[in-house]
Amino acid sequence: MAGRIPRAFIDDLLARTDIIEVIGSRVPLKKAGREWKANCPFHNEKSPSFTVSQTKQFYHCFGCGVHGTALTFLMEHDRLPFPDAVEDLAGRAGLEVPREGGAGPDPRDRLLDDLFALMAAADQHFRDALKDSDRGKDYLKGRGLVGETAARYHLGYAPAGWDAVLKKFGATEAGQQALLAAGLIIERAPEQQRGAGPGFYDRFRDRIMFPIRDSRGRVVGFGGRILDQGEPKYLNSPETPLFHKGRELYGLYETRQEMRKIERLLVVEGYMDVVRLAQAGIHYAVATLGTATTPEHLNRLFRVTGDVVFSFDGDKAGRQAAWRALETCLPFAKEGRQIKFLFLPEGHDPDTLVAAEGKEAFEARVAGAMPLSEYLVSHFAAETDLTSVDGRARLAELARPLISRVPEGIYRELLIDRLAREVRMPAGRLSALLGLGTPGPGSSASAMPGSQRQAQPLRRPTGRGSLASQAIARLLQHPAAAATVGEPEALRLSGDRGLAVLAELIETMHAEPTLNSAQLVERWRDRPEHARLAELAAVPLPELEDGAVARELAAAVAKLVAEAGPERRIDELIDKAAGEGLGDDEKRELRELQARTRPLPDPAG
Repeated sequence: MAGRIPRAFIDDLLARTDIIEVIGSRVPLKKAGREWKANCPFHNEKSPSFTVSQTKQFYHCFGCGVHGTALTFLMEHDRLPFPDAVEDLAGRAGLEVPREGGAGPDPRDRLLDDLFALMAAADQHFRDALKDSDRGKDYLKGRGLVGETAARYHLGYAPAGWDAVLKKFGATEAGQQALLAAGLIIERAPEQQRGAGPGFYDRFRDRIMFPIRDSRGRVVGFGGRILDQGEPKYLNSPETPLFHKGRELYGLYETRQEMRKIERLLVVEGYMDVVRLAQAGIHYAVATLGTATTPEHLNRLFRVTGDVVFSFDGDKAGRQAAWRALETCLPFAKEGRQIKFLFLPEGHDPDTLVAAEGKEAFEARVAGAMPLSEYLVSHFAAETDLTSVDGRARLAELARPLISRVPEGIYRELLIDRLAREVRMPAGRLSALLGLGTPGPGSSASAMPGSQRQAQPLRRPTGRGSLASQAIARLLQHPAAAATVGEPEALRLSGDRGLAVLAELIETMHAEPTLNSAQLVERWRDRPEHARLAELAAVPLPELEDGAVARELAAAVAKLVAEAGPERRIDELIDKAAGEGLGDDEKRELRELQARTRPLPDPAG
């Protein structure tokens, strides 16, 4: 969408965001005093040097030097552009991202807005139709659903006629084209058309309707379940500008609305599975819309949690689907993530099983699901004779191409170790024979896949700029301390860029005293100083009580003001003018400083 995201919205979004939840859904954090720690997700390390501060809403790695806010983390870890990172956090908070200014509305944005409005209206149309349909309500009651569950998931009913949606929303040609673009109607084949114009009919007829919502709760597509026997049992919206089946996960929006912290996601196969599990109190189930799990699905899943369980029927078709899911998961298997497989008793799906045995028994099955490593090894072990040397060698050869797809790191080493126990060979020897060795920590391959970062020590402020840098660091890490500092006009007039930045930070806190560290740093994202300020916000400083921090900051600013008044800068520029000369900017700066600080001649004199 065209236009900038208002600064006030970014402030509000960061105030509503808990960085521990954002990072904790991707990295296993452990409490360590007042902060949280983990192995850094941006470089390989054996002992944790990655810290996250809930107070500052900031993260920092002492090993490779990365640091930033929740927005920075999403941009770096999930490789999202800034607007997408904002959208992600806004989706978690249930907020709509506003825009302002810009070069005018983008026609494509206007089209998308119109389609979102049409889908919302269609959603309400199907919900209203369900209220008036005994047939639809009787079907849902027969499946064990109550009205509260149907309302929460916006379940609806598409009447049996051929043109209910078409009549309501397609009275004009523009309306018909919008319905076609949204996937709500189908155009008849040329040989089936009558009259002068094209003919259309409703895509969904006599079906229970399941709206598919994006991270912001907007309807992007529908799934329709036939009430009687017939094919297809489930019918999905086609690919549209709003809807891409290989990316969406049914029920994820509702899960985020229900659960503040999502520790696990259960991936099931059907819409009704998600809804029935939620009614039983299991609110962390999502469905892949009748398609195989895709890399886009996995990216979305692991942005939310590090623990994903796939549920499949225990029959042959279910195990084939599970194996395809395992193959897709391999590039995503790494330390900090758990990928498991739950096989249900034959003849049951999650919907029927939770109805038969209840929440506690079903969740016990989820907790005991088979880890990816066990499933991979046991799958091949079932095809070989492990009592013979030939059989164990075949097992290793079968597993090798799959293990090679797992990212290098701890998870891969543990997987090799698990395979080595099965083939009765030392893990290191097996790894070398199969060409699966992992580079050591000094190797260039030890960085996170796709990352160009190298471990760099933090730059320490030195020399004359040291006091200013330390004052900025203190202010960024304890913004409330700025209340004790007077108006910093002398710093602004000094001509020193670092002191001008300090002055602006103090002025910002005077104007908006409730800003936290993350909000303050984000104010500078589009300016050249942002990287340095983010670094100073993370630099380790001695721990002090709030009162001591305020006194230290006030003393530092007072000293800087005394040392860097405009008179001193004027003298510096005059000395330079007498020597090597001044550039145009410096000449302009000198004139402005002299006008501000030197009194005009007395006209009466």
